[in-house]
Amino acid sequence: MALRYVVQVGDEVLRKKSEEVRKFDKELFALLDDMKETVRAENGAGLAAPQVGVSLRVVVIDLEEGYFEMINPKILSVKGEQTGGEGCLSVKGKQGIVTRPNKVKAEYRDRHGRKHTVTGEGLFARCMCHEFDHLDGILYIDRASEVFDEPKDGE
Repeated sequence: MALRYVVQVGDEVLRKKSEEVRKFDKELFALLDDMKETVRAENGAGLAAPQVGVSLRVVVIDLEEGYFEMINPKILSVKGEQTGGEGCLSVKGKQGIVTRPNKVKAEYRDRHGRKHTVTGEGLFARCMCHEFDHLDGILYIDRASEVFDEPKDGE
């Protein structure tokens, strides 16, 4: 496993629609392992492959609900609404107010290609939507009603 560099807003890979994963192999396993190590080192809730410069439909999410590796995810249904603050490892120093669904049902494949379905609420739903957006070249700042500088320590 290795830490990967998290690309920042302005890098064109963040604005491209990612390609579906077709090969579930050692290269994919290495990417997933590196993304897990990177999201934890950065104290993030999630990370999409484009954020580490790889234009593939791969997401990792690390929350109280558990650690998820989601390959080729698709949202099946949404319910409700929540509005709250979001940040992003690829938009350092900023936060924004974004409205997202409160409940999201999605299907995805795991690292071995097996299909799964998961339903997330609250922060988990927000995180799925945020990370899945990355796969289509959308950043939270595109959806935010307001974007502002994160407070510095001690402010």
